[in-house]
Amino acid sequence: MIDVEFPIRLRVGRLGEFIFPAGRYVYTGSARRSMEARLRRHFASAKRLHWHIDYLLAAPGVRPLEAKLSSRSECAVNRALHGEIIAPGFGASDCRAGCGSHLKYLGR
Repeated sequence: MIDVEFPIRLRVGRLGEFIFPAGRYVYTGSARRSMEARLRRHFASAKRLHWHIDYLLAAPGVRPLEAKLSSRSECAVNRALHGEIIAPGFGASDCRAGCGSHLKYLGR
């Protein structure tokens, strides 16, 4: 779960620029190797921006609230979530399930 304190306009790498409304978001991702190391990296304040989620988490007024691990695939978890797609393609560059985005806006 991610909290965006106020609306932000953000360029997400080569994906493009999006306006992220204030509110709560859920990002579904996978780390095929070392989930703990990946989470530490995402939660670190100083890092090279590489993945889409890095751009969002580095923006002012954005903070991760919690992370949950699941034995289900990122796409299965994503499809079970209700929410709005704000940034098409976000975190889904290699998605073969047609999720559209692995970041969903849940609202305020």
